[in-house]
Amino acid sequence: MVEKHSARLGSISFGRSKTICTIRSISAYGAALDVAADEQVPDEFALTVIPDGDPRRCAVVWRKEKRIAVAFY
Repeated sequence: MVEKHSARLGSISFGRSKTICTIRSISAYGAALDVAADEQVPDEFALTVIPDGDPRRCAVVWRKEKRIAVAFY
């Protein structure tokens, strides 16, 4: 039996701005996120797992097209 993992929604917050992202994977140390191609995401922001997560400060480790990887701190 193959188990399906559904992607989760996240909220990226910085300054007074907020945007929605798709969390492709997440661990205690960081996450891989998909964002809209036209979104300007800064190098540091707060990531919240929707609907019940607490905001976690993170820094971008790498970017590739619409995907970014972040490390929590």
